[in-house]
Amino acid sequence: MLRLLTLSSLAKVFPEEFPPYRQISALSALKNEPVSFQVAYNMQGATRRYAKVSVSAAPELSVKLYLVENVPSNFPVYHDHDDDVLRTCACLIPDVLRPYEGSIDLLGGQWGSVWVEVCGERPAGDYRITVSFEDAAGSPLGSVSVNLHVVDASLPPDDLIYTSWFHTDCLSNYYNVPVFSEEYWRIAENFAKTAVMHGQTVLLTPLFTPPLDTAVGGERPTVQLVDVTLENGQYTFGFEKLARWIDMCKRVGIQYYELSHFFTQWGAAHAPKVMATVDGEYRRLFGWDTDALSDEYVGFLEALSAELIPFLKAQGIQDRCFVHVSDEPGISILEHYAKAAAVVKKCFPDFTMIDALSDYQFYESGAVPTPIPATDHIEPFIENNVPNLWTYYCCGQHKKVANRFMAFPSARNRIIGVQLYKFHIKGFLQWGYNFYNTQLSIKPIDPFRVTDAGNAFPSGDAFVVYPGENGEALASLRLKVFYEALCDRRALILLESLVGRDKVMELLEEGIAPITFKEYPRGEDWLLSKRAQINAAIEEAVSAK
Repeated sequence: MLRLLTLSSLAKVFPEEFPPYRQISALSALKNEPVSFQVAYNMQGATRRYAKVSVSAAPELSVKLYLVENVPSNFPVYHDHDDDVLRTCACLIPDVLRPYEGSIDLLGGQWGSVWVEVCGERPAGDYRITVSFEDAAGSPLGSVSVNLHVVDASLPPDDLIYTSWFHTDCLSNYYNVPVFSEEYWRIAENFAKTAVMHGQTVLLTPLFTPPLDTAVGGERPTVQLVDVTLENGQYTFGFEKLARWIDMCKRVGIQYYELSHFFTQWGAAHAPKVMATVDGEYRRLFGWDTDALSDEYVGFLEALSAELIPFLKAQGIQDRCFVHVSDEPGISILEHYAKAAAVVKKCFPDFTMIDALSDYQFYESGAVPTPIPATDHIEPFIENNVPNLWTYYCCGQHKKVANRFMAFPSARNRIIGVQLYKFHIKGFLQWGYNFYNTQLSIKPIDPFRVTDAGNAFPSGDAFVVYPGENGEALASLRLKVFYEALCDRRALILLESLVGRDKVMELLEEGIAPITFKEYPRGEDWLLSKRAQINAAIEEAVSAK
């Protein structure tokens, strides 16, 4: 006997328990947004059985099926977690979305799920989607249906500046391809394309090997896009690799370029690793042994900017480039950070400087004009009306605030869209699109087996895609849900254009306390019903015109 349940995209179906979610029978969406649901299954009375899954829907709908696969989590959450978590001890967690390719294993007594995604654009109207299971001989095992109502309106273009850091050395390591080989470029483009498909508008661009998550004195594989030559004390620069990178980004739809950090992480004490041909010898020119504010390195940045800026102008992207000083500096090094920032401002005077940091004094002092505070430290920045405000989260944001850890409910992932809308957030940063290393990049890992960077960060903090076959990126359940959050934000912007912001906020916060980054409705029911209300309000406003 096969038991089937229709669940929302916010469910996480663990193999050992009956899914504690309400079943759904209907969904609504706008014409140009993806919409997903899940079919949970449980086979009784058999140890193992093969089955086939098929979907029946109107030809106007483009429907994709994915099998939701479990991955191990040795470190689901920190010991001092809050109560809004699904698992606290080592376990299996549903996360990988693998495209369905013709069969599925039904393991007796275990729950699993199929992810159903309606993608592409379709006409307004009402549709019925039926998912059917049959055994290897073609005999039916069961079927379920969901009704989809498509509103006669489209999401506006996404204006959120969103980056999730792209680590190409991890792709080179996992697929065992040389950096800058043709295969490397092909795989990098595949992964960049998947990022754009899920709302990313910015790509971390490694002018030099990014000084991120690297042990002091250690090195990550060289992914430097700028060729450097030093002969007789004079620098020359080659931008052929950088030009190819920019062409790749334009091809896949990247809108902004995040130039990698000019100083080391957590303090701007040193230069990043810079490789160069020095009087005919290719070697490391700068690195951990280079003082950040040394005359040699400052002179190098001045020489670089004199040639790089005209190149970026010629590429037509200068006004869409961001520059960094150092990631997550602490308040104790504010004075030193300000000196390093002054160097960057002098070399790149017309560029927007951004950095992830959480102490308001960095902004108040003028050290960084566009701060990116963490979601659990953003209040002073909101209270002081900091313009063009960004925010970020990483492993440290594990209490009260939204995040996309595997052990968190998907509703805690998706709520960020509402929060970004309410607080007029212009940009969002997260550090781990595809970080497949242990902490500090001591060694590479297999993300299908190690999901916590070697017991360092809660599972899921370090990546949202998996390395699939043939260099293709496999989306995670968390990536799809995060994109739903971005679509929620765009739907709210659309509704605001139709009825005004006051009415949107009245609808959002009806019957609840004001939403903040730490206080918001928990669970899937509020999000699902609220998005249905938003869609209904859009439909009413459009039809009234």
